[in-house]
Amino acid sequence: MLRFVLRRLLLMIPTIVAISIISFLVMEAPPGDYMDSYVTNLMNRQEYVDPAEVEALRLRYGLDQPTYVRYFRWISGVVRGDLGRSLAWNQPVRKLIGERLPWTLTISLSSLLLTYALAIPIGTYVATHQYSTGDYMATLVGFLGLSIPNFLIALIVMWIYFQTTRRVAVGLFSDEYISAPWSFAKLVDLLKHLWVPAFITGTAGTAGLIRTVRANLLDELSKPYVEVARSKGLKENKLLYKYPFRLAMNPVASTIGWSLAGLVNGELLTSLVLGLPTMAPLLVGALQAQDMLLAASIVLILSILTVIGTLVSDVLLVWLDPRIRTTMVSE
Repeated sequence: MLRFVLRRLLLMIPTIVAISIISFLVMEAPPGDYMDSYVTNLMNRQEYVDPAEVEALRLRYGLDQPTYVRYFRWISGVVRGDLGRSLAWNQPVRKLIGERLPWTLTISLSSLLLTYALAIPIGTYVATHQYSTGDYMATLVGFLGLSIPNFLIALIVMWIYFQTTRRVAVGLFSDEYISAPWSFAKLVDLLKHLWVPAFITGTAGTAGLIRTVRANLLDELSKPYVEVARSKGLKENKLLYKYPFRLAMNPVASTIGWSLAGLVNGELLTSLVLGLPTMAPLLVGALQAQDMLLAASIVLILSILTVIGTLVSDVLLVWLDPRIRTTMVSE
């Protein structure tokens, strides 16, 4: 197992290098740069534009350099922990991301935990009670969750929350706790607000995962080894959780890496609607302003999180399935 994990860690290095190159090139692909956007905004406001000042700023920030030179300057700084400076916000990129990344991870991980806590028990129940009323209800709710976009769910939840509490479900804290130091009361207030974005972001993932668990568990329950074990008198609960359930969790574990990326994407519209201080609105603003260092750094960090999630998926697969564990050990 240790050798398997070390091998996966070594493979992550060229993967992350390739991701950094692709991220930077994609951010550089649109025509123009930040200074072009800056000049356009000034002209739209009918303000005076000094060409000499614009050119001086372009030289100062290295925007006149070829793409490969700017990439190596950026990636060398990333290795040292310096992500560069945001031109649009005039602040270090590391500071901007450091303020918002914890909230992005908090919401995404809360959504992930909520998704698995709801989807696995419901999927198991509907698989063992096929064509029951509960199965049909879960199917209906699952299709609704997949078909309704997150921003619409966010608006509906905001309306219901306002009708029941007469308060607006915006932000992660009440007004009195926004600038207050951390305390137990502030933590409780955070938990009161956190369930709203976590529920909205995880809705589609929960609906899809229920269908995945149901389909895979039904497939395992129909295999001959289950019938043989049942004919030998093995209790139904022990039979279910000892063999079919573990094997049915393989697709669930293998998609954790993708789930993290999907939750961050789903969190984008949710954060914009609810006004959350996450990286999603920051990325949108960076793309609109063509602040390439900030945008490329955010994309790189989110991609690294996906790679880490894939590593976690691989380790869980090896732990869950003895067949995969035997194959990995023999390599």
